[in-house]
Amino acid sequence: MAGNWTKLTVKVKTADTERAASVISMLDNGLMIEDYSDFSLNGMYGELVDDAILNADREHAAISIFVPEEKNLAQYIEFIDAKLTALGIPYERMLEGLEEENWADSWKKYFKPIPLGRITVVPAWEDYTESEGEVVIRIDPGMAFGTGTHETTRLVMKIMQDVVGTGDRVLDVGCGSGILSIAASKLGADSINAYDIDPVAVKVARENARTSGCNNIETDTSDLLYGVKHIKGGYTVCVANIVADIIIRMLPDVHTFLAPTAPIILSGIVRERADEVINAARDAGYTGLRTEYENDWVALMIGRE
Repeated sequence: MAGNWTKLTVKVKTADTERAASVISMLDNGLMIEDYSDFSLNGMYGELVDDAILNADREHAAISIFVPEEKNLAQYIEFIDAKLTALGIPYERMLEGLEEENWADSWKKYFKPIPLGRITVVPAWEDYTESEGEVVIRIDPGMAFGTGTHETTRLVMKIMQDVVGTGDRVLDVGCGSGILSIAASKLGADSINAYDIDPVAVKVARENARTSGCNNIETDTSDLLYGVKHIKGGYTVCVANIVADIIIRMLPDVHTFLAPTAPIILSGIVRERADEVINAARDAGYTGLRTEYENDWVALMIGRE
C-alpha cells in the first residue's frame, strides 16, 4: 500500500462476525476477515497447513480495515465503538501502524469548527468567537461517538433545528458524547434526558453538558429503553442516532415514553435499510414526516397522527 495506513482490527466472537462486519463495512468495503471456525484438516493439503492456522483461535474472528493517514481515524474508531456497543456485541479493538495511546491526541488535527445551519460545533480546546444568532456547541468527544463530523449526526441536527424549541422535553436515546442533547438545550428545550448503554459515553456526555453550561440535561445509562425515565406529559421530541436494528427494536415501545404527537428523529440508518425501518415504523403506528439524505446515510422523522 502506498502512503501511511493504520490497520484497524476488531475481534469478535464468531457468532457476531456477520453483524460486526456489516457495521464496519459502513466505513469501508475493503474488509479483511480472519475466521477459522470452519477450518478443516480434511483434504489433500491438510499436512501443508501453516502452524499459525493450526493454532488459530476458532472461537473468534478478526475484522480489519486499512485507514489512510488522510482520513480521520478517530471518527472510524468512535463510530465502531458506538455501533457495536449499541448492538451489544462484545469486541476487542486493535491498531497497527499507530500507537493506541497516540490516536486520542493525533485525531484532534481533523476536528475543526463545523457549521451546521444555525449551529456550529466547536472543539472544546479551540479559540472561537461566535457571531450574533449563532448557536455554538463546544464538545470534547473523548472516547464517545459524536463530533458532528459524521453524516448521521449532521442529519439529525439539520432536522432538530426545525423541530426543537422552547418548552420541549427531549429524550436522547444513545447519546454518545451528548452532542444532540446539548444542541437541544441550546435550541431552547426545557429539559433533556440522555441515555447510553456505554458508561464511558454517559460520563463524557455529562461532562460536556456541564462545560457547555447546559444544566437542564440529565444523563444516565440505559439498555435501549430499559432504564429510561417516564416523565409527566411525556417527552415532546425523541432523537435516536443509533443503528437500524436497534431502532427497529425500540419502535413498538418508545411511544409509551412520549407525548401523543411527539416527533421521533431517527438516524444511523444506511440507505439499504431505510425501507426496513420505515416499514417497522408503519407497523408500530407511525407515519413518515420527513426524510433527509447525505451520502449513504438516511435520517427519518416519524410521528403519530
